[in-house]
Amino acid sequence: MAYEIEEASLSEALNLLGQLPEFDQLRPLDYYEQMLKSKAQLILVAKHNRKTVGCKLGYDRFEDGSFYSWLGGVLPAHRKSGVAWKLARHQEEWARKTGFGSIKFKTQNRHKAMLQFAIKNGFSIYNVKSKDELELYRIELIKKL
Repeated sequence: MAYEIEEASLSEALNLLGQLPEFDQLRPLDYYEQMLKSKAQLILVAKHNRKTVGCKLGYDRFEDGSFYSWLGGVLPAHRKSGVAWKLARHQEEWARKTGFGSIKFKTQNRHKAMLQFAIKNGFSIYNVKSKDELELYRIELIKKL
């Protein structure tokens, strides 16, 4: 299948995230707008036949030379088709060209596919934050660009 990666609006990306089974209820749009306000940011979507099937949002959260890959996902019917990989590559290229030296993100221990994807694509675990349940532990990862 052919997928096109393009920059998009926050509302388009949030609409896609709201369709993913892994995401709990999303917060109001103004919460996300406030998080991104006055920060370097990139909002990407993947499209197949003009339909949005994946997204990836990131911004300069830490102001330490790293780009934070904040939110993203792919509709279940389009997983394992290279969409996440294409979104990640596009984000990495943009971050590198924009002057960032690394990409950081965090996930929960319960998201095994995301952890496998990250390790396979050159990320390293640099911190683990414990929670009440092992599946909810936060795992923080980084990839040098």
